[in-house]
Order: sequence, then C-alpha cells, then structure tokens
Amino acid sequence: MSTALPVLPTSPTGGEPTGPQRRPTRRIRLGPIAVGGEAPISVQTMTVTPTHEVDLTLQAIASAQAAGADIVRVAVPRREDAEALAAIAEHARIPVIADIHFQWKYAVLAIEAGCAGVRINPGNIKKHDKVALLGRLADEAGVAIRIGVNGGSLEESVLEQFGGPTPEAMVESALREVRLLEDVGFGDTKISVKHSDPWVMIQTYRVLADRTDYPLHLGVTEAGPLKTGSIKSAVGIGTLLAEGIGDTIRVSLSADPVEEVKAGIAILESLHLRERGLDVVSCPSCGRAQVDVWTLAEDVQKGLEGIEAPLRVAVMGCVVNGPGEAREADLGVAAGNGKGDIIRRGERIATVREEDIVEALVHFATEMADEIRAERGEGPPIVA
Repeated sequence: MSTALPVLPTSPTGGEPTGPQRRPTRRIRLGPIAVGGEAPISVQTMTVTPTHEVDLTLQAIASAQAAGADIVRVAVPRREDAEALAAIAEHARIPVIADIHFQWKYAVLAIEAGCAGVRINPGNIKKHDKVALLGRLADEAGVAIRIGVNGGSLEESVLEQFGGPTPEAMVESALREVRLLEDVGFGDTKISVKHSDPWVMIQTYRVLADRTDYPLHLGVTEAGPLKTGSIKSAVGIGTLLAEGIGDTIRVSLSADPVEEVKAGIAILESLHLRERGLDVVSCPSCGRAQVDVWTLAEDVQKGLEGIEAPLRVAVMGCVVNGPGEAREADLGVAAGNGKGDIIRRGERIATVREEDIVEALVHFATEMADEIRAERGEGPPIVA
C-alpha cells in the first residue's frame, strides 16, 4: 500500500492551498444557500431558546448569523413551537430548519410556515406513509429534508438486524428513509449519520459516502463541553473533510451556539475550505523563551478582536526560531530581552518595548486590514 502523502492543490494564482478535493454530490437548496455540488461548505448551529418565544429565538438567530452561521436549526417539540415557525422563517435572515421528532404533523406545519428545511429522524417518525406524505408536501413547497440518523435513536428493527448502532446500521437506517422519499419522487435530501464517538462517526460517513451521492451534513453528536467537544468535532469532522467528504457541518457543543459557529469556521479555515480570517498563531513556549508567551498571546488575541480580515498574526518568544517564524506570518513579533521586533510580511518595521507589543500589533493589524478592504473595494468596517 502506498504511503505517499497527497499534494495539496494551490489556487490558480499561487499562494495558499485551496483545500481537499471535494467528493461530487448532488446540489440542493436551503432558501438562498446551496448545499452540495461545488457549493461552499456551510456552517450550521441550533438555537437553545424555547422556539415559541419568537423574539428571543430571532435574537439568537441574529447572534449566530453575526458569528458567521449560514444556516440555523430550531427545535419543535411542542405545537406552540410549530405555530411560531411562520414568524421566525419570515424574519430570520438566514435559512431556518425545523427539527422534528415524533410528531410528523409539526413537520407539515413547518413546511407550510415557509421553513427552508425540515429535519426528520427515522428512529422517531416511524410511519412510512407519513414520511412519504412529507416528501410530497416538501416537493410541492420547494423545501429540503434532512434525514438525521442518530446512533442513540435507531429503529428497533435496525438494531436487531445489525446487533447495535454500528456504522452499517446507521447507514441502512438512512438509506431506508431515502428510498421512502425517492418512491414519491423527492430528491432534495441531505443526510447525517451522527454518533457521539468520533471514530464510529468517521467510519459511518465513509460507508455512507460510498453508497450515495446525496449531500452530507457532518457532526459528532453530543460532543460535550466547549473544550473537549471542540476537539472531538475537529477530529471527526476534520478527518472527513480532509478526505473530501461533507457539504455542511455543525459542531454540537454544550455551549453557546455562537461557540459552535466559531469552532465550525475554524475547522474549515484550518483545511483551507473557507477563506482564512484573523488567525493568531503563537509558540507553545519553552526554556528559551524570554517573555511570558502564554499571556502575551492571550492579550494579543483579545486586542485584535473585531478585526475582520484574512491576517495571520504570529506571537513568538524565542530568539532562535522566533524571527523566522514571525516572517512567515502577515504580521508578527519576535519578543525577548524586554523588547519585541515587529515584522510585517518578512520585513522588520519596528522595535518596541515589551509592554508596548500588544498596542503595536493592534495598530499595524488594523492598518493592514484597512488596506485589504481598500484593495477589495470594500468600505470601512461597520461600528456597532
């Protein structure tokens, strides 16, 4: 077996790699957002507000959108939640997906309310004729359906057939539901097969990708709190994206939905699947460091909040590797001996006192962000 590593493709004009080659899939639409085909990989999250509290839910959706979310999902466990969907779908500025469990009638209401999509769980909506009905209604309304399989809620028949929530079991559950929709001519489908174990999740999506060309929604379900959940999600989602599998993602965390969006965007940026935004890199520190790199990096990160531009800022505290590593960034500092050399795109432009490093980096980063906007013909940033 070959052990050669793949060569990352570069952009037509050179520069940074463009990211992994994507698996060809069908393209569907969620309102104005395309999913699958050659469409950009979208980032999703889910609100945690009671959906029937319309104003709170719309505020949560706006916060997610401001953080960079492309699509948002809302839970619909009660009839009053379903009845609130029309107002939410009308006023939200990103596509809204209704998350349906057990009550197929709520999915009908979601379709009638103008939601961009509905998510149904094969393990919970068990009446095949109702799934077929949803397919016909969604087709008439131009609404997409996500078949959302979860390792913790598989049908009893599937569990008995496969002996547990194995990758093959989850894929079979999803494809059974696909066939029900295809039987009524519905094809605007995307699929997820989530599991709380990243390794099982990875194997499951690999099997599914080999058996269908529908677009896939990636996620590690019940990933956990912010820190550990982000790591599990980066492993599971990142591995599949690196293989070209995946068309839309959600990082499922026990945290503010905004944190889910940030983590999702970071995963895409790390794989060159979304334009890199502000990226602060820093050395881990070692015995050679002559500055408190950990504190300095945190202070720089906080100082640069609000700067929205594709800039990599390096914070280095080593006189051995620091200058060279800082030169590889758009802007950087090599700190030590009570001072810092500020390096912009390979050239030293200033030397400042250690206590002035953060202020200097913020000044030059702001200046560079303004230049980038001017080059793109964009106006000044909007100040809230």
